[in-house]
Amino acid sequence: MSGIEARFTVLSVAELTSYIREVIERDPMLESVWVSGEAANVVRSTAGHVYFSLRDPTSQIKCVLFRSLARVQAYLPENGDAVLVHGNVSVYEAAGAYQLYVDQVRPLGDGRLRLEFQQLYQKLEREGLFDESRKRPLPARPRCIGVITSPTGAVWHDIQTIIRRRYPLAHLLLAPAQVQGDDAPASIIAALEQLNQDGRADVIIIARGGGSLEDLWCFNSELVARAVFASHIPVVSAIGHETDVTLCDLVADYRAPTPSAAAEIVAPDLQTLLGELIEHESRLTSAIEARVQQARGRLERHMSRLEHASPRRRIDRERLHIDSLGGRLQRLLAHRVEDEAARLSALGRQLHLLHPHGPLQRGYALVIDRATGRRQRTIHDLMVGQYLTIEFVDGTAGAQVTELDVARERS
Repeated sequence: MSGIEARFTVLSVAELTSYIREVIERDPMLESVWVSGEAANVVRSTAGHVYFSLRDPTSQIKCVLFRSLARVQAYLPENGDAVLVHGNVSVYEAAGAYQLYVDQVRPLGDGRLRLEFQQLYQKLEREGLFDESRKRPLPARPRCIGVITSPTGAVWHDIQTIIRRRYPLAHLLLAPAQVQGDDAPASIIAALEQLNQDGRADVIIIARGGGSLEDLWCFNSELVARAVFASHIPVVSAIGHETDVTLCDLVADYRAPTPSAAAEIVAPDLQTLLGELIEHESRLTSAIEARVQQARGRLERHMSRLEHASPRRRIDRERLHIDSLGGRLQRLLAHRVEDEAARLSALGRQLHLLHPHGPLQRGYALVIDRATGRRQRTIHDLMVGQYLTIEFVDGTAGAQVTELDVARERS
């Protein structure tokens, strides 16, 4: 044993570290302490523990938040967050370092606001205020544009300039409102209700220029978000810069990155509209010409079909048919007349041969009863004393029957 060991109590590293831990843990102040600072070197282990340092401009202390406690925290720190933590100070003997064993973490400043934003966001999201399906399309050519903003700020001037340049046909209707401070939410809600009750606006722009999170905080008001949700007129939200996102932006029917962009979104470019109008006119003219050509082609086809089926054409065909039938009839009549003429001629010749005068010309005579005028054909038609007229070819003679001599039949 050396002289030092004999004169002094010599501790091992473990004994000294353990003693320091016991001293620290017996201190009532260090058993429950609140510490504020900036979170740095934040690490989440695979086991679920959160390790970070808490620092200020001159000092820092290591912190650990075990998994069982980390799981119940509403907020977990990120690098650069200003935080307020609660816990107890002890020594991590393996590293020979004292550290803060954290059981509560709360944000400070922007961090507090961000936590409040996140909690309200989750609440409104569960209620469906951010659903894309309920958001309405913006009017293509609004006649009246309502604007909620400060009447003295540059935003109102910029919106007027852009609308006047792009779409001077639209009427701007300003509903002045405070856009910063404790009274801003009530002012914004009143302006929104005023425009809805007025009814002239086809679309509403809620606008404010850039600023800190605190400056824009009135647009994260739950009451403002619900008023935007309840508006029966479509709302365009243009709050701060493109990187600034508020609950008003998320509830609105459309979010514009800047107030100037909002004015360009709601107001179509008149020159573009004129160009589109000229293009539509050209397309309409081409379409009309094409339709006229198609109609003309159909008309010509129908006229051709009508010409084939027209009564005049049918009459012409029937007239030709009648002419043909007339020709055939004339030919048939001519043949028939010729045939009848020949037949009549033959009949005439037969009639001439059969005519009673025919035999007279051959030397025969007709015997006619003078009293009855009947022709006497046989001897049996006569009787003695009967007066007769005997007709010759060239005249007649009277006679009286004085004697009848009946010829005997030849066997």
